Amino acid sequence: MSPAWARGQLLSLVATASSLAALVAMLDPDRVATAMGLFLVGVNGYSQFYAIYVGVRLATAGLAVLAARRGDQPILGDLVALFLLAQPAGRLVAAFAIGLPNGSLFVVSGIELLAGLALLALRPRKDGLTS
Repeated sequence: MSPAWARGQLLSLVATASSLAALVAMLDPDRVATAMGLFLVGVNGYSQFYAIYVGVRLATAGLAVLAARRGDQPILGDLVALFLLAQPAGRLVAAFAIGLPNGSLFVVSGIELLAGLALLALRPRKDGLTS
């Protein structure tokens, strides 16, 4: 099992998980919002929810698929890692003001953190810093 193969598999897993999360959010937004501690109100509330929980997740999934297929361009996988790591980073900022997330969101944060760091750790290295 090479690091490139492992990174490709992880990217495919991220794509699948992000796609499924977007699908579930699209099919039952109120249930997902409640699980995340959100209460959706009015058109703007639902629009913002769909933008983040459907749009950004589908964009992450699409980028992960592209990165998995284009292993010769490691920057694509790095961008997927950045998308994944931005979420627990934002929650860490919020933790200083209101505390850490709890329940399933805490677990999701851990998975996002581990997946993002694993993608960076599995980044292919060529000639030092040139890639």
